[in-house]
Amino acid sequence: MNSIRKWTILGIVAVGAIFAQNAGVKRTVVKTQDVSGGHQAVIASVTIAPGASAGRHTHPGEEMSYVIEGEGEILIDGQPPLQIKASDGFVVPAGAIHDAHNTGTVPIKLAAVYYIEKGKPLATPAK
Repeated sequence: MNSIRKWTILGIVAVGAIFAQNAGVKRTVVKTQDVSGGHQAVIASVTIAPGASAGRHTHPGEEMSYVIEGEGEILIDGQPPLQIKASDGFVVPAGAIHDAHNTGTVPIKLAAVYYIEKGKPLATPAK
């Protein structure tokens, strides 16, 4: 198995394991590709059910997301809550402990791009 495929599979498994306990969140990795600087770009579709939260976690790189539908808040440690709604975008800094919570009545649908260090898990749970 080539190394790109191996790390892609490990990243998908890690994300699944981290968020498996949260039935209100669905993440689907659409594409993973090596990019400059020893990083990978991971593109994912994310859906958060009404009243659900993603759970506190970090990424070994930046998360850039576009809100397709729904509303909620992004909670980044050390920052005030960020209210989001359809057509908004947000960036979570590398290593920042954060959570996403759906405060609306319809699912939040995000298009998320993660620019992460190659060989590291896409996300790690935080306390």
